[in-house]
Amino acid sequence: EGGTMVDFEILHWLILLAQQAINAVGALIVTWGVAEALVRFLRLKLMRGGDGMTYGTQRIRERLGLHLLLALDVFIGADILGTVADPDWTKVGILGAIVAIRIVLSYLLTREIEEAHRVLSGIDNGAEPASTSDKIKS
Repeated sequence: EGGTMVDFEILHWLILLAQQAINAVGALIVTWGVAEALVRFLRLKLMRGGDGMTYGTQRIRERLGLHLLLALDVFIGADILGTVADPDWTKVGILGAIVAIRIVLSYLLTREIEEAHRVLSGIDNGAEPASTSDKIKS
């Protein structure tokens, strides 16, 4: 019996360690995406001096959004591991709420990225992107 308890404690500790490692990976993905977006934005601003800012910032937003989506998925995985390590109904409920919020965020980010991609495709094809007032009217 003593060996089983020790084994469970080691497994519990390993799961919590994995959760922290996965959370760290998620934080690195966010940090990398933000740093990349900042560098690209500064390069765009300094090199072009404002020319092509709409196209350039849309591309930056699209790439940042992809990093954020990936990080959200990684964080969900870490939350699931944390709940596996210490399961109780309160934590399962909290996990459900967190996952639901992150799924909604992922969905909204995906829609934003798809819209940005459509705008960029229109720019790439020589079409003028729709103005904000045109989007509101339609």
